[in-house]
Amino acid sequence: MEKKQIRNFCIISHIDAGKSTLADRFLELTKTIPSQKMRSQFLDMMDLEREKGITIKMQPVRMGFEFSGFKYILNLVDTPGHVDFSYEVSRSLAAVEGAVLLVDASKGIQAQTLANLDLAKEQNLIIIPVINKIDLPQAKIEETIKELADLLKIDKDGIIKISAKKGTNVQQLLEVIIKNVPSPERNIEKPFRALIFDSKYDSYKGVIAYVRVMDGEIKKGEKIKLLATKTGGEIREVGFFTPELSSQNKISAGEIGYIATGVKEIGKVRVGDTITSQKIGASPWRGYKEPKPMVFASLYPENPDDFDLLKEALLKLKLNDPSLTFELETKEALGRGFSCGFLGTLHTEIISERLSREFGLNLIISTPSVVYKVIDSKNKEVLIYSATDWPESSQIKESKEPWVSLEIITPVKYMGGILEILKNLGGSYTGTKNISSERIILIYEIPLRGIITNLYDQIKGASQGYASMNYKVLGFRKESLVKMEILIAGEKKEAFSKIVPKNRAYQEGKKLVKKLKETLPPQQFSVALQAIVGGKIIARETVKARRKDVTASLYGGDYTRKRKLLEKQKKGKKKLKKTGKVRIPPKVFLEIFRS
Repeated sequence: MEKKQIRNFCIISHIDAGKSTLADRFLELTKTIPSQKMRSQFLDMMDLEREKGITIKMQPVRMGFEFSGFKYILNLVDTPGHVDFSYEVSRSLAAVEGAVLLVDASKGIQAQTLANLDLAKEQNLIIIPVINKIDLPQAKIEETIKELADLLKIDKDGIIKISAKKGTNVQQLLEVIIKNVPSPERNIEKPFRALIFDSKYDSYKGVIAYVRVMDGEIKKGEKIKLLATKTGGEIREVGFFTPELSSQNKISAGEIGYIATGVKEIGKVRVGDTITSQKIGASPWRGYKEPKPMVFASLYPENPDDFDLLKEALLKLKLNDPSLTFELETKEALGRGFSCGFLGTLHTEIISERLSREFGLNLIISTPSVVYKVIDSKNKEVLIYSATDWPESSQIKESKEPWVSLEIITPVKYMGGILEILKNLGGSYTGTKNISSERIILIYEIPLRGIITNLYDQIKGASQGYASMNYKVLGFRKESLVKMEILIAGEKKEAFSKIVPKNRAYQEGKKLVKKLKETLPPQQFSVALQAIVGGKIIARETVKARRKDVTASLYGGDYTRKRKLLEKQKKGKKKLKKTGKVRIPPKVFLEIFRS
């Protein structure tokens, strides 16, 4: 196979720009998937991805396409668009030579478009600018072309206009990819070296590493070495993605494929590591920057006996999602669990859902939090990852929280509503940039805790879906913070504790107990919900008792018989109120988390 026959590329864009639909058209056009097996969002393999209509995991696929008398191998890596999964994007970019930059013609350039473009430029990839959804009545084709041309500093004629839904100009795009994306270097004679960009676990084959082969070639049965962990293994299988795993005799330099390592210890295979042959050593390939968790939440099994299952599940998910971090923690009220770090609230929600669906775990999920800094009375700096670790107020000399620079791209007509949302978060305006006469970039500095309170959904709502956001961490700034605790029927529920600004404690407490009242199932007795700061009740709601008609079995007779039954019920409820315990279903924790 000559090197010019391989093209490695990915699709990058903002969420909902049509990446998965475009990937579907590529699969149809190249006849990779038979028409009778084709379905919408084919490369979105998880049920969660289909339900939410978003791509969560990158997915590689190998396609064949004939053009100008030559047969080409096209390795596509489909990527997510949401800011919480940007680490997936960065890893896929390191495995390819070109990127299709997809922009929604009805919404123009959006925040994650810019962020992903910057990532692609860092890898020196060839950028192919494409405008999608030109078939929509509300498409602003000429305006979007001008925006994209100005951003990339290219001629307007270099931008391809497509409709992924209808297939318009998709074949033309494939031909442009073949012409413009360079072929990979194919040094087959060199010692074998491959970069791991993703992985998953198989109980028979061990850890299956998704790799981009940089040099040499490797076959089934050969001995390999993982350089970072100094782990050896024997290859059980090698192959390509079609997009299912398709076993082959060998994989060679320039190709994207998989290696079943035979390694059963999950922690020994890491994304960013280099696989080499044991026979002839090679130096490691450059890896990836480790992502920094932005949001922290504690996960505890509802059934303490499920702790080992939770540990195993987290290890397997980390293999598939290396941006997830976790470490053991033990709390008197909750037992043994894990303090987990995530890239955002959507990332947290997805991991929680996967633990429930894929491993059958019922979880207690603590209120999401960012990492805080506390200077204690001994002038020692302490990082606080969870509200349960918050020290007594008498021990706190100073408290700090992380701030971010937030960029929001919005049509000018929605600017007022968005500014009102940002104002309520206690941020500060730093400037604007014009994209066009109708669209601007608002730049704000706000506390990171404001990002994790459904800010993305609020901005989408205020702009009828047209605004988008991206953010970068600036550092820590001083803030007066307190720990807010929640009592349910007089019992402290540590999972609902959270760190809040002192001047917003009442609003936060009122909001939380109100949400609990809406989501907590009624009990046989009335349940008091209280928010407390420093031992003082700052907000309260009551869940009314579930009413049961104890007189339903009576069909007549003296009224005193009914009265006795009602009095007996009343005494029972009063006793339950003092001694009864409230069991909180797992879905309540998830609902509170989402809010």
